[in-house]
Amino acid sequence: MFFLPFVMVRIFRPTYLDAFSINNFQLGTAFSFYGVVAMFSYFLGGPLADRFSAKKLMSAALALTGLGGFRLMAFPSTTELNLIYGFWGMTTILLFWAALIKTTRIWGGRLNQGMAYGLLDAGRGLSAAILASVSVWAFATILPQDLSTMDINDQREGMRMIILSYSIFTILVGLLVYVVIPYSMDQKGTGNHINLKTVKSLASHPIIWLQAIIVLCAYVGYKCTDDFSLYASDVMGYDDVKAANYGTISYWTRPLIAVAAGFTADRFLSSKVIMGGFLITIAGSIMMASGWIDPNGSILLITSIVILSIGIYAMRGVYFALLQEGKISVAVSGTAIGIISVVGFTPDIFMGPLMGYLIDNNPGALGHQYLFSLLGGFSIIGLVASVVFYNVNNSPSH
Repeated sequence: MFFLPFVMVRIFRPTYLDAFSINNFQLGTAFSFYGVVAMFSYFLGGPLADRFSAKKLMSAALALTGLGGFRLMAFPSTTELNLIYGFWGMTTILLFWAALIKTTRIWGGRLNQGMAYGLLDAGRGLSAAILASVSVWAFATILPQDLSTMDINDQREGMRMIILSYSIFTILVGLLVYVVIPYSMDQKGTGNHINLKTVKSLASHPIIWLQAIIVLCAYVGYKCTDDFSLYASDVMGYDDVKAANYGTISYWTRPLIAVAAGFTADRFLSSKVIMGGFLITIAGSIMMASGWIDPNGSILLITSIVILSIGIYAMRGVYFALLQEGKISVAVSGTAIGIISVVGFTPDIFMGPLMGYLIDNNPGALGHQYLFSLLGGFSIIGLVASVVFYNVNNSPSH
């Protein structure tokens, strides 16, 4: 689902910018169009997932997202690029997101929430890692052997092949979802419209807001993984292919970490795993923001990427398992997910332009150091929120 809007850029960011003749801020603006549409879609998509078939919603979302990729292959203007990302904000969130998370919760049952969400994120990470590595290899075969002779036509030809492959793959997965997911997992709430009473009741629940803050701070970390390949290009001076390979490192850590986080969460609570994730992310942010990594420090860069990936993907693997820990009813899961996501995924609106501004206006290592300092600050806030969540959820009155 997210290969076209996000994964592709995360791996090939330097080439993507050149092929579309845009800078980091313009790409961030496209992400903001996605984010604004997504905010409305999160709110409406939650109740939608409580009312309609999850498999139909997800299949349609995947097919439509893949079709959007065919238009991207024409390397449209920045205005049309913004519109494509806005379209993806609707397809990936309104039709897909809450349906996916609710179905995963039903699949996990009462005792295996952490493992269900951990396996979901591990599967997402493994498929992204495999496709990323294959696409980097294919990308390298298309480019000239001497990369110093590469021009924009070579870059566009390589990106066109990547976009086409990702588009076809997304549509095929939509067909697979329709065939594989059983109708028995389509547990619905009552009524056929948005229940404002349910929304108001959930919105007054402190657990919901604490979880939303946790998701927001963790998602800032996930957005910062977009910077790994660009860091390798800007700071280390690597060429497009080598920088793309650094962008794939994070993906290969994700499956193992997500499964380990899910296994641990089912035994020691998801909130405790998330506390640990924020602590690890703070440590990784300090390494990236400190200026210790110089152009010859490839081992230190790899170490920093791995540490950050452990913290970020541990949290991503289980932060929606907090619904079960917080005792939120399955019947209103979609609506709860919608409320949490409206707040939790606001980085889709502000992180793209903010990253672009910091990096474009502070050339070299400095802009990247500012970015990871920002991540460290959000991680501290997330750590506090996860501690409060644990204390409130385990208080005698809850």
